[in-house]
Amino acid sequence: MLTILIHDILPIFAMPALGFLLGRFALISLQEAAAVNRVAFLVLQPPLIFPMIAGIDFATFPFATMAVYFACEVVAFVATYVLARIVLRRPHAEAWLLGMAVIFVNSFLYILPIAQLIHGEAGAGPVSAVVAVDATIWFSFFIVTTDLSTRGGTGLRRTARRIALNPVLLAILAGLVFALLHLQIPDPALTAMRFAGGGAAPMALFALGVILSTTPLRPDRTVATIAGLKLLAFPALIWLALGAVDAPPDWSALLLLTAAGPSGASPFALALLYRIDTRAIAPVIVWTSLLSLVSLAALA
Repeated sequence: MLTILIHDILPIFAMPALGFLLGRFALISLQEAAAVNRVAFLVLQPPLIFPMIAGIDFATFPFATMAVYFACEVVAFVATYVLARIVLRRPHAEAWLLGMAVIFVNSFLYILPIAQLIHGEAGAGPVSAVVAVDATIWFSFFIVTTDLSTRGGTGLRRTARRIALNPVLLAILAGLVFALLHLQIPDPALTAMRFAGGGAAPMALFALGVILSTTPLRPDRTVATIAGLKLLAFPALIWLALGAVDAPPDWSALLLLTAAGPSGASPFALALLYRIDTRAIAPVIVWTSLLSLVSLAALA
C-alpha cells in the first residue's frame, strides 16, 4: 500500500498540492489561476476528451455493469440534492453542484492516471468506462442544466446557441460520432490532440490547488456531510450494488476504486464559470482529496 501511495498516487496529487502552496504564499494570484482553469477547461480538455470517446468500442462495452454504476450515480445524486436543499438549506444551483461533487469523481484527471500507472492502459479499462459515461452523459447533463438554471433568463435562442457552441460538448459529440461510425482520427491530428490534451490534467489540478488555497478549509456541517457522502456512502452503494449483480471481480475492484476517489474539479470549475458560491464546494474537494489518499492506496 505504501509503495502505491508513494509511486502512483502522490505524484498525481503533487500538482494540486503545489498550486495550493504557491497560492498560500501569494506567488500565483487567484486571477491567474482562474485564467489557467478556464484555458484547461475550454481549450485543453476537448482534445483530451475527443480521442478517448472516439476510441470506445461499443461492441465490447460492458453495458450491464456500467448500467448498475450509473444507476447508483443517479440515486446518490438525487439523495444528495434533496438533502442539500431540504436539510442543509443550500440554494438550488449550489445544491445541484454539491450533488455533482458526490458522484462526479476526479476519475479523468486523477484516478485514470493512477490506474494506468498501476495496471497499464489495458488494465485500466473499467476506469476508462466510468470516464466515458461521466463525460458523455453526466458532464453534458451538468453543463446544460447549470447553464439553463443560471442563465436561462437570457433568452432561449441565446442559451441554445451558447450550449451548442460549448467546446467540451462539441468534443463529446464529435467523439461519439467517430466511435459509432468507426472513423479513424488522422495521425497528425491525434498527435496534436495528445500533445495539447496532456496539459489539461496538470493545469486543471494546479489551478484548482491555487484557487482552493484562498478558501477557508474548516469543515462546517455542509462540507462534512457532502464529504462523508462522497467518501463513505457513495463507495458503499457501489460495493453493495456490484456485489448484488455479481460483477466481474476485476471490474468490481476498479469501479470501487473509482467511486472512492475524491470529488472532481468539474463542479468547482462550473461554479466558477457560472458564478455560483464555491465556499462549500471547494472545501469538499480539498477534504476528499486529502482523506482519499489512504483509502485509494488500500483499494489499489
